[in-house]
Amino acid sequence: MTIDIGRREFISVLGGATLAWPLAARAQQPARQIRLVAILASGGRGDEPHVAAFRKRLAELGWQEGRSIQFEIRLGETDVNRSRGYAAELIAMKPDVFFATNIRMVQLIQAETRDIPIVFVQVPNPIGSGFIASFARPGGNVTGFTNFEPSIAGKWLEFLKDVVPGLVRVAVILDAGEPTQAEYEQAIEAAAPTFAVRVSPASLRDGVSIDAAVETFAREPGGGLIVPPSALSLVYRDRIIALATQYRLPIMYPYSEFACAGGLMSYGLDRGILYQQAASYVDRILRGEKPSDLPVQAPTKFELVINLKTAKALGLTIPKPMLLVADDVIE
Repeated sequence: MTIDIGRREFISVLGGATLAWPLAARAQQPARQIRLVAILASGGRGDEPHVAAFRKRLAELGWQEGRSIQFEIRLGETDVNRSRGYAAELIAMKPDVFFATNIRMVQLIQAETRDIPIVFVQVPNPIGSGFIASFARPGGNVTGFTNFEPSIAGKWLEFLKDVVPGLVRVAVILDAGEPTQAEYEQAIEAAAPTFAVRVSPASLRDGVSIDAAVETFAREPGGGLIVPPSALSLVYRDRIIALATQYRLPIMYPYSEFACAGGLMSYGLDRGILYQQAASYVDRILRGEKPSDLPVQAPTKFELVINLKTAKALGLTIPKPMLLVADDVIE
């Protein structure tokens, strides 16, 4: 799906500017006065509000759409072939910088070019993925902002067990297209004996496989789900939440937007902040800095968000200590 964002504004601004510029002045303009930022996003429609936050932050930093900056945006979702085509299409436009929203998007861009600067978000292990040499000195053409260390998955299991004392089984919804997903599963497996829980990993690719996996898992009592961050979980966020309601399953999510959309609870990041931080790096690169000199940054704060309305619908009582430490309680 190609999302042409900013076309109307671009035409309006360009049209107004044309009336004001003398022909001779226009002839003297450099060929690339407007900088091009290519955005290859993986979360489908769920990424749109955060991409909007990214663009807004660049506007705050002085970049005016249609005058000094233009965006080409492609939403790749979970279809690797489509995303690969989008990456090639964007590379052909010779953007000044790429903004990529997960490991898969970075891989697809790097498969075609190592010259165009790339700023990423939501890449959990950029060194292990081969994108950077170190956090302090990335080297190469890639830098950005990580989301989670895999060890946080043990905390997801701990919170879920606190809310559901009778929990004995946990299914982990994994994106089969993202290699780093296995690290979250391993962290949950390592923590499982402490909480007397059996772990059932489910490596899935689309909404149909999610439906089938959740329906099968829900046939036995004492179960709950953990949803690590992935393109799959973002694209099918509402579907997963609806399945949790249908089968009365407690689920722990990685981002606050899940809890705000009706999920039971989340422990993780505000993705909007990540996208705004990425905009600051894009700004610095457009002004002449090199991605190799911009340190990759890891998050410093995680938020616990609890949807009390959903908890009541599931017949769950949230322990008071958890309510006291929660960053947000949705009534």
